[in-house]
Amino acid sequence: MKARTTPQPIDVDAIHKALANPVRREILGWLKNPSEHFSDQEIPLDYGVCAGKFEGRCGLSQSTVSAHLAALQRAGLVTAKRVGQWVFFKRNEAVIQAFIEHMNADL
Repeated sequence: MKARTTPQPIDVDAIHKALANPVRREILGWLKNPSEHFSDQEIPLDYGVCAGKFEGRCGLSQSTVSAHLAALQRAGLVTAKRVGQWVFFKRNEAVIQAFIEHMNADL
């Protein structure tokens, strides 16, 4: 018998709000292929991408980048993991897939 998986709970409104900003969409795009965009990171990309790497890539201040990452995290689109003094971000593929399925079903 095949095990049933419970759909990933998502906050559709928070996701739409997060995706309304082009910088946030760009960040998600970079995180889709981190080795292509952040090959200079010394810590293995398995941890995710260090928050500081986005500042140079975006050309924005640390506080602005932090606000964008926080919005993506609140929407569930990225996960954050603290390692020592650094915070690393990864895409949350389960939430992204659930959102895509929701959009396909409802629109």
